[in-house]
Amino acid sequence: MDSKFKGEYSGTKSVSERHLIDQVNLQTYLNENLESFEKISSIEEFIGGQSNPTYLIKTPSKSYVLRRKPPGKLLKSAHAVDREYKVIAALNKTDVPVPKAYLHCEDESIIGTEFFLMSCVEGEVMWEPHIPKASNEERKKIYQSMNETIAKLHSVDHEKIGLESFGKPGNYVGRQVARWSKQYVASETREIKSMNNLMEWLPKNLPVEKTTKLVHGDFSLSNVMIDLSTFKICAILDWELSTLGDPAADFSYHCIQYKLNDVLSDEKQCEKLGIPTERQYLEMYEEKTGFQLAKEWNLYMGFNLFKLAAISQGIMGRVRDGTAAGKNADSFGENAVMMADAAWKLINE
Repeated sequence: MDSKFKGEYSGTKSVSERHLIDQVNLQTYLNENLESFEKISSIEEFIGGQSNPTYLIKTPSKSYVLRRKPPGKLLKSAHAVDREYKVIAALNKTDVPVPKAYLHCEDESIIGTEFFLMSCVEGEVMWEPHIPKASNEERKKIYQSMNETIAKLHSVDHEKIGLESFGKPGNYVGRQVARWSKQYVASETREIKSMNNLMEWLPKNLPVEKTTKLVHGDFSLSNVMIDLSTFKICAILDWELSTLGDPAADFSYHCIQYKLNDVLSDEKQCEKLGIPTERQYLEMYEEKTGFQLAKEWNLYMGFNLFKLAAISQGIMGRVRDGTAAGKNADSFGENAVMMADAAWKLINE
């Protein structure tokens, strides 16, 4: 569906040579494992995203989405498509909006790497947090729906849907600091002084322990699909960082654009555009969930900027190793420096 919201990262393209799929193998496998699966009429690659190559698989009467691990040398715990499949399949039992999960294939001989298949949800991904092409009313609806959707996710009883062993309970932020420090060091392409400071300071200054909940790990406007008839979230995408953890860390990470985006960081601009301010957005979430987060907000924001710096450096590491999937991947090195510096400054204020 063409819309005024289509951006440079929207839509699909011809499959790049690196990410080619053996269509005959895939057809045979899906015929054997999915009831009434029809003949594949086309395979295209989605343009957006940096991590797991994602494809639009069309048949005469239905479209599907396939997510796979990228080919090549990978960090051990990255690109966890098995976890993505497991959480989406479990959430199919709830009212949290996700695609329908069909199957997960660990057999790398089919298309070269592990993959899973899910339904194709009709909607649009918005890439800019201030949604320049939307009206004030549309922006307001989108932000309200995002807030409701993440609050809904953090209200899920993960044990009831079979995700009791989806992550370790307790010390979520401490474990995240350790994990992202390790990933950062494995992907390091240059020394970033503020990053070294954060890796030393954060483990000794962790937030108060919160109730363990199912967390997305990268909930953002660019990882949800908007139904253009209602301007509500119709699907949450990209679950590879999901686990059991601290809902305050997950929500504050979602709010990081209030620090990074020039428009969102200006309260007057937010008001002018119909977008809730950072404070209003936090209060909306607190009201829906009953959590109180204001006191530790800066600490959480500093931690999240640190995590983003590590993710950006991870993309630089993949550029170095020749496995980066997205456009402009090598611009992420400067982002890592900027975010590490911003995190260290925020923590020191």
